[in-house]
Amino acid sequence: MSGPRLPSRFQAGWSHLVAWVFDRVYLRTKVIGRSNVPKRGPAILAGNHTGLADGPVVLGAAPRGVHFIMKWSLGQGLGGKILRAAGQVPLARDNGRDALRTCLELLDEGRLVGIFPEGTRGDGKMRQIHPGVAWLAVASGAPVIPFACLGTRRQGESASHFPPFWRRLYVSFGPPVELDLPASASRRERIAAALEQIGPAIANQVEAAVGASGIPLPTDTGRRERSRVDTASGKSPRSRGR
Repeated sequence: MSGPRLPSRFQAGWSHLVAWVFDRVYLRTKVIGRSNVPKRGPAILAGNHTGLADGPVVLGAAPRGVHFIMKWSLGQGLGGKILRAAGQVPLARDNGRDALRTCLELLDEGRLVGIFPEGTRGDGKMRQIHPGVAWLAVASGAPVIPFACLGTRRQGESASHFPPFWRRLYVSFGPPVELDLPASASRRERIAAALEQIGPAIANQVEAAVGASGIPLPTDTGRRERSRVDTASGKSPRSRGR
């Protein structure tokens, strides 16, 4: 029995064109290091994640179409249908394996796959990353291109904030991460070793981009801590609306 149909190159192509216009007409996005992304063949783009618009911004900054792994909540409703039509890969709420397998097939076909290893929007400092990016790198043998995306969310703005018209953004792609993986090690050990090398490479790319652009990372996560008791009503958040 065959699996789900892979997103097509056409889908990635038209969404790349739309995102390119978004970067240059709606926003002011400066792109550095685009030549580090191979024009042909497989590669994994991996970078920091601070704001809602990071995916479209990086998609438009890349030299060709990218299939990004997208958050489960973004794959719902009309927005989810549009993202799927744009060739993006939805991540199941309770199981990320299917999305990773789809991305592995895309890499086997010589496509570009994009991933935010932090797993959620935050301050973008790459303190902790999920192992999916390392699994993809080891399983596919594709190069990992670290990127930094700055300016989509500023200090004090919500994690769901969409950047306003003509905001200055900065995207930089670094050279491929030279992974040093012991040939005699198990796959689990190779994935662990890859993870230890990919995380610092992205963090260094982000730090260098901040210095070059003058655009700082936000120091907050953009997410409000929900208290157990609503101080105004004296009720817990779960009790409201019942």
